[in-house]
Amino acid sequence: MANEYIVVGLGKSNLAAVDYLLGKGIVPMVVDSRDNPPLKDKLPQNVVFKSGDFSLFTEEFCAARTLVVGPGVPLYTPAIKAAIDKGVEVIGDIELFVREVNEPVIGITGANGKSTVTTLVGLMAKNAGIRVGVGGNIGVPALELLKEPAKLYVLELSSFQLETTRSLHAAGCTILNVTEDHMDRYEFDIEKYAQAKHIIYNNACHVIYNRFDPRTFPRDESVARVSFGDDEREYGLIREAGHTYLAKFGRLVMDAAEMKIAGKHNQMNALAAMALADVVGISEEAQIETLRTFTGLEHRCQFVAEINGVRYYNDSKATNVGSTLAAVDGLASVTRGDLYLLAGGIGKGQNFAPIGELLKGRIKEMYCFGRDAKDLLVLGDNAVSATDMEDALRKAYMNAKPGDVVLLAPACASMDMFKNFEERGDVFVSLVKKLESEKC
Repeated sequence: MANEYIVVGLGKSNLAAVDYLLGKGIVPMVVDSRDNPPLKDKLPQNVVFKSGDFSLFTEEFCAARTLVVGPGVPLYTPAIKAAIDKGVEVIGDIELFVREVNEPVIGITGANGKSTVTTLVGLMAKNAGIRVGVGGNIGVPALELLKEPAKLYVLELSSFQLETTRSLHAAGCTILNVTEDHMDRYEFDIEKYAQAKHIIYNNACHVIYNRFDPRTFPRDESVARVSFGDDEREYGLIREAGHTYLAKFGRLVMDAAEMKIAGKHNQMNALAAMALADVVGISEEAQIETLRTFTGLEHRCQFVAEINGVRYYNDSKATNVGSTLAAVDGLASVTRGDLYLLAGGIGKGQNFAPIGELLKGRIKEMYCFGRDAKDLLVLGDNAVSATDMEDALRKAYMNAKPGDVVLLAPACASMDMFKNFEERGDVFVSLVKKLESEKC
C-alpha cells in the first residue's frame, strides 16, 4: 500500500512536520539520504524511517499523494522531479503552516539581513502588546509555532522554503536584497535565485521592497507596495546637521545614532522593519522602543572584545559575499583605524570579485582559510593564507594596532570545518576570549 505522505529529509523543520501530521492522524514515512541523521532518535516509534539514495525511492515517491520536502533537498533531485512529473503534490513545512493559520503572517526573505528584520518586527509586535509567533528559517520551525496560537506570525523564509510554498497570502512581506548566494543550487544564475525569492510576493496584501535593488522590485503592478532605501523618499534616511534620521515619507522618526546596532545595513534593516510593522498596525512607539533597545543577534556583527585597543567582531552568519560586504561597510563607517577580515569556507559557487574591490581600500588585510581559500587568495596581494581560523585570528592579532577592527565575516558556508555557522562563531568567540586572557 502506498504511503499517502512521505517526509523527505529529516531536519528541524521536517521533524516538526512529522509531529504536525501525526497530530492530524496522518502517519508519514520518513526518508533521508543519511543512515543516521542527527534527529532520527526524535522520531516516534510508529513512524517508518528509511535511508539511502533518493533514487531508491522513486517508485514510492511517485505513488505518494504528498511529499513534504525539506529545504535542504533540491526539487531537481531526480526522484523528486519524477514525482512532480507524475502529479504528486510536493510541498514544504511552510505550505503546511500557511494552510493552517488564519491570523496575519509577515514574510521576510533576502540574501542578507532577514534574521535581524524578522527579530526586529517580532520584538516590535511584542512591545506593542501583540501575541506574536516568530520563526521559520530562524529559531523555531513554523509548524511548532502552532502549539501556542498567536495573533500575528512573523516568518523568516529562505528561497528553499519558498520553492515549496504556494498558499502564502502575506499581510506584509519583503525581499530585502538579492545578492549571490546558493549559486550552486540555482545553476549559477542569480535570476533563478531571485525568481525563487519572488514567490513571497504572490497574493500578498502589502509588498515592501528595496528601491536600490531592482531584483527586489515587485513585478505585479497592481500590488500595494512601498519601498525603503538610502535617500529621503518613502521609508528612508534624512541627513541634517551631521545627523542621520530614520524617516517615513519625509517625517523624522528617530536619530539613527540612538540605535545600538550600527552601520548603514542596519539602518536599512530598521527601515524595512518599520514598514512591515506599519502595514499590520504595530504602533510607532513600539517600533522606536525596539530600535533603541535591540542590541543585535549572535553571530551578526556581534561585538566580542577589545584587546589592546583592537575591537573584535563575530559575523559568522555572513555566509555569502553580499553579507560580508554589508558587514565591512557597516563597521568601516564607525571605525577610525584599519579593518582586518577573516574569510573562507565553502564558497557555494559565488563570485568573490566584490571583496577584491574592498581589498583595494576598506580592508587592510584578509586572512583566508578553509576549502575555498584559494579563490579568495587571488583577489589581492593583501590576501594572506591561513591554515585555519585560529591561525587567521593569530595573524590578525599580531598585525592590528589600537583603533583597528578584526572581523570574522567569512563570505562562505562553514560545513568544511564546522557543523554550522553558529559553531564557527562560537569557536571564534572562544579564541578571542583566549587571546584576551593571555593578554591579562
